[in-house]
Amino acid sequence: MLYYLFEYLDKTLDVPGTGVFQYITFRSALAFLLSLLLSTIYGKRIISFLQRQQVGETVRELGLAGQNEKAGTPTMGGLIIIFATLVPVVLFSKLQNIYIVLLIVTTLWMGTIGFIDDYIKIFKKDKAGLKGIFKVFGQVGLGLIVGAVLYFSPAVTVRTDTSTSDIFRAPTETVILPGPIEEKSTATTIPFFKNNEFDYAELLAWTGEGYEKWAWLIFIPVVIFIITAVSNGANLTDGIDGLAAGTSAISVLALGIFTFVSGNIIFSNYLNIMYIPNSGEMTVFIAAFVGSLIGFLWYNSYPASVFMGDTGSLTIGGIIAVLAIAVRKEMLIPLFCGIFLVENFSVVLQVSYFKYTKKRFGEGRRIFLMSPLHHHYQKKGYHESKIVTRFWIVAIMLAILSIVTLKLR
Repeated sequence: MLYYLFEYLDKTLDVPGTGVFQYITFRSALAFLLSLLLSTIYGKRIISFLQRQQVGETVRELGLAGQNEKAGTPTMGGLIIIFATLVPVVLFSKLQNIYIVLLIVTTLWMGTIGFIDDYIKIFKKDKAGLKGIFKVFGQVGLGLIVGAVLYFSPAVTVRTDTSTSDIFRAPTETVILPGPIEEKSTATTIPFFKNNEFDYAELLAWTGEGYEKWAWLIFIPVVIFIITAVSNGANLTDGIDGLAAGTSAISVLALGIFTFVSGNIIFSNYLNIMYIPNSGEMTVFIAAFVGSLIGFLWYNSYPASVFMGDTGSLTIGGIIAVLAIAVRKEMLIPLFCGIFLVENFSVVLQVSYFKYTKKRFGEGRRIFLMSPLHHHYQKKGYHESKIVTRFWIVAIMLAILSIVTLKLR
């Protein structure tokens, strides 16, 4: 909203200084600061409200140290993240940008699913929460919307050729001269390869001429799978104080660098990466999102005053998935979301191995003392703070390696 106000003041009334709002970096900085202030200042009020409503966490007895102390801690803290993200986004971003619209829809959509799940657990006294099938329906529904918009919307284009012959730097602006055009494409990026672009449509090349028009049959299911997998991964990671929020903030920061360079014709040309027009605007959303996650950590760090609940974890996973898909870096998700992947994989391994050994030997055996993986280390006697800090360090290493893939091919 403020973007359009300052644009009017600059271009119509020529008010000095108002042109600064045209810069993504400036608006991103404001979005970060405002979200950080909102999440820390109003976060306390939201926590107090949750306490008055007796929105307390019900903790299952898992035999973990300090577990009983967490019983009754307010949950649904994801409301803090959602509130502190959306307010700066509405104020400082271009609301007509297709990527911003998709991210706002994702935030509200996944936040609603998580809220319903938490509501059933707390107020209906049903520890299972929302039935898994309904969660999956919600995730699939969002995947259909995101996939269809990215595939069919004329506002979503890419440009794989950003040769310098097409770029002219004038004293005050960058002018794109006639050359390779922006086009609809289902191309994505394969990390660590020199010629690192892959088009999902090529998987249908065997069908013959005109196969490109059926690319949505591959692209949309891929989007659905990624959104479902990443949102569930974030949900499993939210198990101890500060783990999900901290690792997510690190991953999103890495995505912020990808969105900024991919949406800038100069940087994308220099790095020889896919140029995605208008995607740079997502940097404003990412700045607000990171600010809200860091502000949430003010209350969620050990010992936590509030838990994010599914309201927060499902929202975080959905946003990260949509960001990665929109900037065509979904194949990097196993790297910069490595913590989510390992947590998810530890559960799959544990359950599969238990069922296999029970069928073969008559008794179920376990690989880990408990899954997800962070509970395994708790069982081994590690303090929560040590586990979280080490997971953060690993997440930082993975994020740096993800960023390095811009040039490491």
